[in-house]
Amino acid sequence: MLENFRKKIYRMGVWVESWAETPHALLALFILAFIESSFFPIPPDILLIALLVANKKVKWWRYALICSFGSVLGGLFGYFIGYGFYETIGKKIVEFYNLGGLMAEMDVKYKLYSFWIVFTAAFTPIPYKMITISAGFFKIPLFGFIIASVIGRAARFFILAYFLKLFGHQVKRAIYKYFNILSVIFIILLIGGFAALKFIF
Repeated sequence: MLENFRKKIYRMGVWVESWAETPHALLALFILAFIESSFFPIPPDILLIALLVANKKVKWWRYALICSFGSVLGGLFGYFIGYGFYETIGKKIVEFYNLGGLMAEMDVKYKLYSFWIVFTAAFTPIPYKMITISAGFFKIPLFGFIIASVIGRAARFFILAYFLKLFGHQVKRAIYKYFNILSVIFIILLIGGFAALKFIF
């Protein structure tokens, strides 16, 4: 099963590389960042990394800004799914990730720590999409949600982009040299993010 995951990630990596060399690369980054914040399982960091190590024509901050903007807009989309369409759409997304039980526990925690919950999910590998949907469902203040999302997502993508600006060539060589190990690490982080969501919140 792990081998199948690794092969899928490898194929996705090839697909990502192809986008990095096309005129539609920035649009693809924006779309991936948007959909990942509301329902898609793969984080935009993968495409952001591929673009930054493959294309030096666009300034690093522009990639980070597009990724942040798309992600926050996608987060708002997830918020409104939870706010007005939880029973028809949001619930299916939550159950797809086997996190239905988590929803019952979030109400009290949002009342106490809504800003920090959103910020933590926006900045870390914890699945941001689950927080955006549940935040809308429990109707946490929209302004606070936006501020926490902007700070968390921008910090995450700008730090990553600046790091790749400094060490992009070395990162590219490391990806090709240690791809098998890195793909396993990615799977662990992806699954670990969903597991952490249950334990932390």
